[in-house]
Amino acid sequence: MDEHSAFYIPKQHETERLLMRIWQPGDGRLLHEAVEDSFPELHTWMDWAKVMPTLSETENVVREAAQKFVNRQEFNFIILRKSDRLVVGTVGVHHIRWDVPRFELGYWGRTRATGQGYITEAVRKLTRYLFDELGAERVEIRCDARNVRSAAVARRAGFLLEAVLRREARSNDESLRDTQIYAMLRENFAALSESPPLP
Repeated sequence: MDEHSAFYIPKQHETERLLMRIWQPGDGRLLHEAVEDSFPELHTWMDWAKVMPTLSETENVVREAAQKFVNRQEFNFIILRKSDRLVVGTVGVHHIRWDVPRFELGYWGRTRATGQGYITEAVRKLTRYLFDELGAERVEIRCDARNVRSAAVARRAGFLLEAVLRREARSNDESLRDTQIYAMLRENFAALSESPPLP
């Protein structure tokens, strides 16, 4: 733990349609069901989805994430649809550099809830919080260059494609992949805040 552990950071955020709250012990079952429901797609794009985790493994990840929130190392939010409390995905803040401050956003959407703008809505909300409340100078989103849905979320949220790292990593099928880096700087956010929301 360090000086940033004393920062007050809310454990939940709300939008018109969504409730986003920090992962907490006991959430393993909710997340495990969402991962299982979406595993073919997650396996294609997510490094951690090489094999389907067990319920116990998922709960362990949840508990580790809860401790990382306490230590201000990462903030992982489960995204619930307000109307029926369905888990529609997750969004997290990773690779934090408090000295900048700089943050990276990661996310995935539950397959049967995609196409309704939930992840974009969550990313916009969290991005605003990072700039308005945590003084972000830079927020990044990274994704496989072939992951058109993830890239579309970044663009709709107002992020700009800054770089493509060619042959930067291997996918779960061992094929080489390019990684796109989308970024938003403080001045971009300020300009975006004065403009109508993107469709």
